[in-house]
This record gives sequence, C-alpha cells and structure tokens, in this order.
Amino acid sequence: MLILLPPSEGKTPATSGDPVNLAELWLPELSAARKRVLTRLVSMCRRGSARSVADSLGVLGLSEGQRGEIARNAELPDAPAAPAAEVYTGVLYEALGAETLDEAARKWLFETAVVFSGLWGAVRLGDRIPAYRCSVGVTLPAPVGGLTAYWKKNLPKALDPAAADGPVLDLRSGAYAAMWTPPAAAASRAAALRVLHERVVDGVPKRSVVSHFNKATKGRLVRALAVEGAAPEGVDDLVMALRDLGFTVEEQPGPAGGVRRLDIVVAEL
Repeated sequence: MLILLPPSEGKTPATSGDPVNLAELWLPELSAARKRVLTRLVSMCRRGSARSVADSLGVLGLSEGQRGEIARNAELPDAPAAPAAEVYTGVLYEALGAETLDEAARKWLFETAVVFSGLWGAVRLGDRIPAYRCSVGVTLPAPVGGLTAYWKKNLPKALDPAAADGPVLDLRSGAYAAMWTPPAAAASRAAALRVLHERVVDGVPKRSVVSHFNKATKGRLVRALAVEGAAPEGVDDLVMALRDLGFTVEEQPGPAGGVRRLDIVVAEL
C-alpha cells in the first residue's frame, strides 16, 4: 500500500547532522533527476546581487520578508538533513504526529507514506532531507523548466512499479496530484480522497472543503491507519478499514476503470 501526501509549506530545519545523500533517498533511480533540480535551485539562489535575490523571490513565489529562504536554498547541499517526518510541519503533519507513534506504527508509516515534492520528486517520511523552499508550481532555469511537467516525465519509470503491488490512497492537493497518476494497470486499485466539512445552515446540511479540516483530518486518518497497522488488499478493504476506524466514507462516481473517488465527511461539532 502507498499513501500519497503533499508536502508542507512550513518546514523545520535540522540543527545538526550530515547533509542529504541523494543515493539514499527512496527510489534512488531518481538521483540524477533530483540532482538536476537541486543544482538549478541552488545556482539560482546563490547569485549574490540584490536583483538576483529579487528574481529568485519572484521565481519561488516568496515575499520580501522571506529572503532568508533564498539563503537557505543556497546552502542546501551542505545543510544538515533530518527525517522528512521531522522536517515537514503544518496542520497535516501535526495531526499525524509521527514522533509520538510507537515503533511498529512508525515503521508502517515510513514504509507506506510518500511525500511529493517539487525538489525531491517523491520521498518517504524516513528519508533524510534538509529544509527547503521550492513548490511544484515553480519554473526553474533550463533544462529543468516547470517542475510539474518535469516530474510528470521523470517519476513514472521509478514510481509505477512501486504502486503495482497494492492499493494507493491519494491525499495530495491538486498541484502535487498532477506530478504523477497511477498507471492504467493500477488505477482500479487506487482511490483519491477529499475531506468535506459538513455544517448545518438554517437547518440544511451544507458541505464544503475547508483547508484546516481537510489537512487535520488527513493527518488523523493516516495516523489511525498507522496505529492499526492496516494492510488492505484493495480499495474496498481500505474503505472498510476507514469505517471501522470511525471515519464517515462515501464513494462518489468516478470514471469507469479509473481511480475511485472517496469523500470523508467531517461534521461540525
């Protein structure tokens, strides 16, 4: 089973430790593709003039108050690395609380969850990476270019085989979902999940996607599966497991033979 996660915008830098070793990240066959992105990002951020810093801020979609992110990116090859579970922060990862899981649940999590990244492509939560700033919506200098298209080209050869043996649960946001989709042969064993917040307005239930509820629920859902040590053989088993864990799951119509669509409904308390 694979659970596909988005990264978090916020990241906690490691304070000590060796730098990232691209050959030790999950799917080492992506090392060359990762190195190209890393090299272009670092080179862009190392240019020292005020104008080049302003240009880098623009490319990365950052504000003037985030100039420190440019300096951090410039030092990525030598920066201390830590497990991705410690580097990624934010609502989803706080709700997941990987650091408070017991050994068995952490092992399950590190073998199952995959984080999609504009810089690394895809990594496991146990992979050691430095804190960085580079979303998948960025367009880097040639020959990398737009990162969505770049990873859409480079990920399938490495990732398709990894998704072949079990169900895939996709919790990514739209931008990161565009980086890779399960191949046709695995589509029937894949499910894309969204979280709907339900509240009653003038006596009528209304449902909508609310960012905080969406991220927190996804984090709690992954945590619950990890604690359970879930091992579903297909999407039907996964739906049953989630319902047994107390989640309200509704299946929505999807394309015939394609990725199935699941809604998790969270009622306002």
